[in-house]
Amino acid sequence: MALIEFEIKKIEKAANAFLNKRRPPVHIRNELDIGWRLEKQSVYIYETRPVWNSPNEYHDLDMAKATFIRAQGKWKIFWMRQDLKWHGYEPNMYVKTIEQVFAVIDYDEYACFFG
Repeated sequence: MALIEFEIKKIEKAANAFLNKRRPPVHIRNELDIGWRLEKQSVYIYETRPVWNSPNEYHDLDMAKATFIRAQGKWKIFWMRQDLKWHGYEPNMYVKTIEQVFAVIDYDEYACFFG
């Protein structure tokens, strides 16, 4: 089941607050920035950089993903490992709210999201 409009608005508010805190300074955002997107029941956080041999093109690299599991009323948090597959984030794999999702990603206890 898709997210309802109220849930989407909560996600937008929490994601924008997270980005306001974590984005790099304005003067380097053309070289490195972070963003978010919503796909079905999942929120993705990604890093964006220029393509090395084509500086006018940008490449997005997903760093974190959180998927809402409606049946459990929980968000499951994932991180992208070196094998380019999503793995559950062991310290806090499940949280109740989208705000907690962004708090866990921001804290990044094991440096899985931001290195």
